[in-house]
This record gives sequence, C-alpha cells and structure tokens, in this order.
Amino acid sequence: MPLLETRGVTVRFGGNTAVDQVSIGAEEGRITGLIGPNGAGKTTLFNTITGLQKPTEGRVLIDGTDITKLPPAKRAKLGLARTFQQLELFLSLSVRDNVKVAGDILRATTRKRIDIDKETDRILELTGLADVADRDVSDIPTGRARVVEVARALMTSPRVLLLDEPASGQTEQETEAFAGLLSGLADDGLAICLVEHDLPLVMKLCATIHVLDYGAVIASGTPQEIQRSPEVIAAYIGTEEVA
Repeated sequence: MPLLETRGVTVRFGGNTAVDQVSIGAEEGRITGLIGPNGAGKTTLFNTITGLQKPTEGRVLIDGTDITKLPPAKRAKLGLARTFQQLELFLSLSVRDNVKVAGDILRATTRKRIDIDKETDRILELTGLADVADRDVSDIPTGRARVVEVARALMTSPRVLLLDEPASGQTEQETEAFAGLLSGLADDGLAICLVEHDLPLVMKLCATIHVLDYGAVIASGTPQEIQRSPEVIAAYIGTEEVA
C-alpha cells in the first residue's frame, strides 16, 4: 500500500476541471515524479493533498487513513510536508532561523520534546546549508534558497514530502548535489513526490512517474516507459530524447 494515495481526485472551478479523476500513490523509500505541461493541474493536486484545496470528488489517504476532510495542520501532524513553486521563506531571517521556525511550530503543535538547536544543526549539515546558516535568506542564491525550503520541511519530521519545482533556479552543480540529497532521503525511508520540469533530473531520480495533461493522468510507469510513451511524447516531452 502506498504511504500517500489519491483516489479519483477531481477539482473543478466553475465549468473548468483542473484535476480529473487522478489516482496516484507515493511509497516509502521511493521518489515518485509528477510531470506535465504548465497548467496540467500538478500544483492544484498538491494543494488538494495538503488540504489547501477541497476536492470536488475523490479521496486522499495517508497510510490507509482517509484525510480528505482534515485541515492542513492535522495533515502535517500525520507526517505530510511540502515546498511551494514560489518561495515561501522569511527573507529577512537567517537560513538557520527559517529552519528553526518549523521546529518551534512542531514542538508547539505536537508537544514533541526535541532539541531544536541540535536538530536544526543536523538538518543544516544534512542539506549542505551549514556554510550559509547565518546569512539572511535574501542574501543567498535562489538555488540555495530552494534547499532552505526543503530543510524547513524536514524539520517537521515528515513521512511524505511533496516538492513543487524544487530545482528551479539551481545551477548544474547545485542540481547534482540536490539529487544526491533527495536520493539519500528516500534511502532513509521518506516518501517523496516530485513536481519538476527538469526532465533529466526526474528520469534520474524517480522510480515511478505520472504524467498529467489537462488535469488527467495520461501515463504512469518507469522512466523508460514514460520516455517511450507516444501520448507523453506528443503532449509534453516532444521528439527530443531525454537522457
């Protein structure tokens, strides 16, 4: 059973269907990719999974438990965390303080007894941010700021991590390091669902990929199967081979 699962999730805005009967899953210890053209419904699906958007139809489950009607905070308590397509950071705070904020919230909402300073240092080291820990987020490159968002999400001790275009703005070297980080997190048992337009990164990291077009899943499979799919080639990848 997938740790995270959507079953027939549909989201309509008036007469427009943004997400159409989407059933996907994310498993522990694996990275699942979600790709498709702009406007395909990927972020709307993430919003529905995390409780920011109510589905018109369908269900969202974590570890077999239906969470469709739970508010975002309660979903977070069950181990669901995400990053956003647009950076959602406190730009005037340091990298360290941005990460610590999540620890403070975790302790306040769950009453978990954690050493926030110690855990912050561990996560900064894990994510390769220790060298910029005391710099304001506004003073670091966008690519590193993307990693700060991941570090902050990790501070909540998630079981499922949703990443919305996390490699946007990263240099080639930063993307390579980021790929190593995500692989390590998956190896430690985290279920990761990745929305990303960097197709070589997706093909390298993901065990399973789902392709959305006009809100519906048009293909699901391994990277090799996705690259050979005529429907995916026509809708998204094009004729250029993806390495």
